[in-house]
Amino acid sequence: MGRKDKSLLVTGGCGFIGSSLVRLALDRGYEVLNLDKLTYAGNLVSMVEVRSASYSFLQADVSDLALVSEAFGRFKPSGVIHLAAESHVDRSIDEPASFVQTNIVGTYSLLQAALNYWTRLDATCRKAFRFLHVSTDEVFGSLGPEGKFQESSRYDPRSPYAASKAASDHMVRSYWHTYGLPILVTNCSNNYGPRQFPEKLIPLTITRAIRGKSIPVYGDGRNVRDWIHVEDHCEALLQVLEKGRTGETYLIGGHTEKSNLEVIQETCALLDQLAPRPNGLYHYDLVEFVPDRPGHDWRYAMDTSKIETELGWHPKKEFHLGLRQTVEWYLSNQAWVDQVLLPRERNGQMKRG
Repeated sequence: MGRKDKSLLVTGGCGFIGSSLVRLALDRGYEVLNLDKLTYAGNLVSMVEVRSASYSFLQADVSDLALVSEAFGRFKPSGVIHLAAESHVDRSIDEPASFVQTNIVGTYSLLQAALNYWTRLDATCRKAFRFLHVSTDEVFGSLGPEGKFQESSRYDPRSPYAASKAASDHMVRSYWHTYGLPILVTNCSNNYGPRQFPEKLIPLTITRAIRGKSIPVYGDGRNVRDWIHVEDHCEALLQVLEKGRTGETYLIGGHTEKSNLEVIQETCALLDQLAPRPNGLYHYDLVEFVPDRPGHDWRYAMDTSKIETELGWHPKKEFHLGLRQTVEWYLSNQAWVDQVLLPRERNGQMKRG
């Protein structure tokens, strides 16, 4: 593949999913260039223990076409996995401009740099090159009590975040249809696991609970999500990169539908075992119901039969075990939490997930 058989450019590799993916790719024998802007949710502390001659890092904004093009020319990747994105729905409601810039303009810049690079490769390398765009189930909108999203589901984004990801999905596919750039698209459900920034539901619950702070829950907490461990997601991404059919979309999910309240209850129960509160109090007593998020989608669920049938991928991590390991990781890595939260807390920017 390319001028180096297994060389992978990962954007957003200091973020939650990206840092897990970089580790897995290195374990699988890839040479990895991690390109990350290092916004609040992407932090070098998540990569501090990665020591490999096959790993390099470039701090860059994915929307900087000149810098990204230079990175392609120097590193000469055989594949790209594009994870860099603004991803928090609450922040997109308050600050949509940054989502347009990173998720739409940034994806365009990366595509254009990839196209310019790809067209200059020889025929063998051009045929082997892959550009994998990582997206979300939120582009499809909201489900009722029945049914699941499929690759053919109509796009119906309900938040600025979802709309920006929908636009980037369409832009990626346009480069396949217009220019022949060998792209792949994945849409994944809610991820959980180590190193997730503590504005998302599970790490927010853990972080606030062990500090004795209220745990905010939108509405009645009955909104349902499909949960997948980040390691299962990253396994799926490499499967799609290596074996997926170019031009195709693959849905990725964990076969674990749970309401937000159920997730919080299970997390608090684990905290009661692993880090009990004094005086016999329960962590769930800290739950505080707050006004619902504007445009809050009711339910997401994924039909993963395509990736399972075509590529043989299946999620492996059972939710309760994965959640317990996640809680244990956060309890054992409070220094990481403090390091990633400190700049936000100084600026008064911490929000609920």
